Amino acid sequence: MGNQFRVEVRESCEELQHRLRHAATGATKERVQMLYWLKTKASATRQELSQRLGRNESTVYRWLKRYQQKGIEALLEVKTPPGKQSLVPQSVLDQLHQKLIQPEGFNSYSQIQEWLSQKCQVAVAYKTVHKIVRYKLKAKLKVPRPRSANAKPEVQEAFKKNSQK
Repeated sequence: MGNQFRVEVRESCEELQHRLRHAATGATKERVQMLYWLKTKASATRQELSQRLGRNESTVYRWLKRYQQKGIEALLEVKTPPGKQSLVPQSVLDQLHQKLIQPEGFNSYSQIQEWLSQKCQVAVAYKTVHKIVRYKLKAKLKVPRPRSANAKPEVQEAFKKNSQK
């Protein structure tokens, strides 16, 4: 029969079950599931596997071929595209991080934007600066809390003394 194939699954059922339970993504889980079904003889043909997995037969064939040639690690490797290059080089990010650690730091993201353009010759948008500082470097600006012009120092001192008790 042309639809039958001879794939020897080298891993044990216990190992495959462990990998199924700890699969990080759906893509890896369905590939391990395919091997598990082959090992337990729940599916005997590529057509059955493709129907159970909801994938095309040629996809199942490619997965099995990769498994036969390179093993389970190659089968579970899911390639991701590299993505867009960062506008700010890593060396500049390191300099910015060092500057943010210092006690004086920056008062605004606009100041950081100006510093990047003057010192490092890197022109980036305000939004990009915010995302880099806040989420990539996980830093906060050194801005004091606002104080009222009508605040009375003696009332503040009384509050501090009474609130500590």
